[in-house]
Amino acid sequence: MKSKKKILVAMSGGVDSSVAAGLLQKEGFEVTGVTLKLWGGPSDTGCCSVSDVTDARRVADSLGIEHHVFNFGDEFEDNVVAPYVRSHAKGLTPNPCIECNRHLKFDKLIRRAHALGFDLIATGHHARIVKHKNGLRIARGADFSKDQSYVLHMLNQPQLRQLKLPLGEMTKTEVRKIAASLNLRVADKPDSQDVCFISNVKGSRKKFLEQRIDLTPAKVLDKNQQTVGEVESIEMVTIGQRKGLGLSGQGAPKYAVEINAEKGIVTVGDKPDLYCSTTRIKDLSWADAPYPNTVQVQTSAHGRTASAIVTSSVGWVEPHMKVAPGQSLVFYDGDVVVGSAIAG
Repeated sequence: MKSKKKILVAMSGGVDSSVAAGLLQKEGFEVTGVTLKLWGGPSDTGCCSVSDVTDARRVADSLGIEHHVFNFGDEFEDNVVAPYVRSHAKGLTPNPCIECNRHLKFDKLIRRAHALGFDLIATGHHARIVKHKNGLRIARGADFSKDQSYVLHMLNQPQLRQLKLPLGEMTKTEVRKIAASLNLRVADKPDSQDVCFISNVKGSRKKFLEQRIDLTPAKVLDKNQQTVGEVESIEMVTIGQRKGLGLSGQGAPKYAVEINAEKGIVTVGDKPDLYCSTTRIKDLSWADAPYPNTVQVQTSAHGRTASAIVTSSVGWVEPHMKVAPGQSLVFYDGDVVVGSAIAG
């Protein structure tokens, strides 16, 4: 008799990963759940808190599967939190969820699973793995409003071959219905938010950063290089920001259009100044060969896409909002990820 394939399901304590575990169990896999202990500080964003570990364990008990906790706290600090802080110090806008996926959920976890004798891992991400003539690709999930292909764009062929994404063809509404049918206590649990290690309470990001780096004041200049104000900390400013620049009551709204952390200068302009025809990039990577045609480019986890031609830079077909340096740009052909880069 053929033995069941052993699969390790990353369970965050939320409804998506809980349903993923239940579905894989119904498919006949030998399912084991694991929750990653990543952040030892306070968290109220629904990903790294103690209550999430408890929820995951209770779901595992309800499904009758084993559940473990892996402590990846040191690696999370080194590969996610510390780079997040360093990026802010340089005036960049990082995406810690991408780095967590890159280094922990789809690198260290896969290696740990392999060492423990598991055949595959699975997560509750809303994305699909599709076959391509030259291998496997990440593609958008069926529920566009919940699509997470953007934060999975970096997955390589060996990782994709060892990964199952059971929710890729489902809407969030369908996922919650399945959770209810399985009598899972997390069926109505709210979705987690980004940056799990920073509280949602107003002012938490500044408080978090000032505990780790010295926040530095900066001059605010207009397009003519005239000083029009000052910000308390340049590390808290990002491209496109309007509030918190100390310019209220000075006429038409002004936006941060350029940040020079080294010189301590934030340049502001009018809304049209936020648009550009070209975005400088670095770390350009293609899933296969460089893509010669127009691609759709997504610049944030749940943002809209825009058409562009990608060479050594991104040339927008129509003027596009400036992309904050440090942000990932992910390139799509239809629903399929074909490449990525970092805004420089």
